[in-house]
Amino acid sequence: MPHLPAVNAVLNATAAVLLLLGLRAIKAGQRERHERLMVSAFVVSSLFLACYLYYHFAIARGRPTRFHGTGLARTGYFALLLSHTLLAVVNLPMVLRTLWLAKKERWSAHRRLARWTFPIWLYVSVTGVLVYFVLYHCNPPAP
Repeated sequence: MPHLPAVNAVLNATAAVLLLLGLRAIKAGQRERHERLMVSAFVVSSLFLACYLYYHFAIARGRPTRFHGTGLARTGYFALLLSHTLLAVVNLPMVLRTLWLAKKERWSAHRRLARWTFPIWLYVSVTGVLVYFVLYHCNPPAP
């Protein structure tokens, strides 16, 4: 299943588009549309996580794909990967809490947390695509 990293990138890109559409919907006062889009973004992000874990533990057997760049390219890649990974870990409980607050119709608390959750979730989705492109399309050959 060597194509799973590309599937993961498509899932991340889809989540990012759904997030942006969800933001536009709530700013336009379309609560039901916003809800559908945000739940869809959560489902797509959950599919990503399942595919990612399956690929890394069942297919790659825990062996990461190595980045072979050097110098500034290597530093930039690892800064991107580190920020993406740390924020992804932080974001999951934030997303779950934000969705729970919406389900309970605790709108004030939902809005307060969503102001933090949304940009982090969007960053994680977009940088997930960037990590894929750098690792699978811009990665120099192994020395």
